[in-house]
Amino acid sequence: MAIPLTQPEGQSGTGVPATPRRAFRKLLAAGLIGSSIEWYDFFLYGTAAALVFPKVFFPHASALTGTLLAFSTFWAGFVARPVGGVLAGHLGDKYGRKPVVVACLAIMGAATFLIGCLPSAASVGALAPTLLVVLRFVQGLAAGGQWGGIVLLLTESASPKRRGFAGTFGQTSVPVAVILSNLIFVAASGLMPDAAFLSWGWRIPFLLSVVMFGVVLYIQAKVEDTPEFRQLREAVADREGPVVRAPLAQVLRSRWRTILLGCGLLSATNSLFYVSISGLLSYGTGTLKLQRDSLLAVVLLSSAAMLATIPWSGHLSDKVGRRPLILIGGLGVAVWAFPYFGLVGTASLPLIFVAVAVGFVFQCLTYGPIASFLGELFAPNVRYSGASLAYQLSAIIVSGGTPFLMTALIAEAGSTWPVAVYITAMGLITFASAWFLPETNPPEVRADPHAVPGAHLHQAAAR
Repeated sequence: MAIPLTQPEGQSGTGVPATPRRAFRKLLAAGLIGSSIEWYDFFLYGTAAALVFPKVFFPHASALTGTLLAFSTFWAGFVARPVGGVLAGHLGDKYGRKPVVVACLAIMGAATFLIGCLPSAASVGALAPTLLVVLRFVQGLAAGGQWGGIVLLLTESASPKRRGFAGTFGQTSVPVAVILSNLIFVAASGLMPDAAFLSWGWRIPFLLSVVMFGVVLYIQAKVEDTPEFRQLREAVADREGPVVRAPLAQVLRSRWRTILLGCGLLSATNSLFYVSISGLLSYGTGTLKLQRDSLLAVVLLSSAAMLATIPWSGHLSDKVGRRPLILIGGLGVAVWAFPYFGLVGTASLPLIFVAVAVGFVFQCLTYGPIASFLGELFAPNVRYSGASLAYQLSAIIVSGGTPFLMTALIAEAGSTWPVAVYITAMGLITFASAWFLPETNPPEVRADPHAVPGAHLHQAAAR
């Protein structure tokens, strides 16, 4: 089945002209590139936390303690993400999606570049890990703010019948970022001796984030804010629409159940994803005694499956609805958890590849539609705040702690079965959350050429 890359000229379904076809293509490309570099910066830290930071920033700790300390700094970024989501959501609902996205991308690029400039603990002692935590926190603020802005720029600019697919250009940036970060990390480590890599070579992937500033300048100069937000701003200016002075307070007061269930939607994909890109690297090299570059190659190749599955799942959600795919993905992760760790425990690289690749496919069935689904659950005037808070709460509750929890559970039990139980529980939470949320793209909306997914929910709430 051909997947449309553009939208027709004319009306967006919201009463304002749709983004012109050529401009929309540029927006899709800018969203994919900008978000890919943003996530590259964020995920690169996870790879370094598993393989480099214990030796560079915690050289006097034991191997286990150093890994736990490195993963605790990794967690700092996730602690910051809800804060970034709250701040960006408030500003994005009041002043627009684009300016907040531009600011978040610039902040992420600067923080990542500065991590590459940090002195080691051998040079400045405790100041080194302290600065590392501060910059990781800044990374988290930027990541927390950019996701909602990117996906709303994409989905609110798309025609209503293609919003599921358009949103995946923000989501597909995740595997692109994993591939980029692993490729560059493997290249940097493979071109020099281990001593040189631990001394200065690990900095190269971080310093390369300077290219982010070119993307920032392009978005600032060439991309307009979404038609839906411009319509909302004009309605407020003409006193035809409600003024929301505190979007965050309003969405927390009126839609807190939706925020919590939206957070639960991400439990399966976030937990298994961070096990695969970070926890597995630490476990594989430390316990299974596998080669670092071989494991990185497995993660890289497995991520390629996501490049096709995420856009396909978003496109399919435009045809059959968002919830069915999320339900299947959550249940798939729950069922696959024990086979996943059984295959990993063989220490066979081909079987580890099968474990990670199949897990990634189930994750994508959930992750692809979530960009459009979370946004459609909230009215436009509080959408940035509501969607960002739901997405980033899962980051602090599930994502950031998963590699730390995996390392601690395996060290305590001497086995991976407690981690498999944890992943199974996360999959069931995703399934239950989707079960209790309403479908934003039901058959009657899909059949009506002028209906906008999610609009029927907000109209019913208004009445």
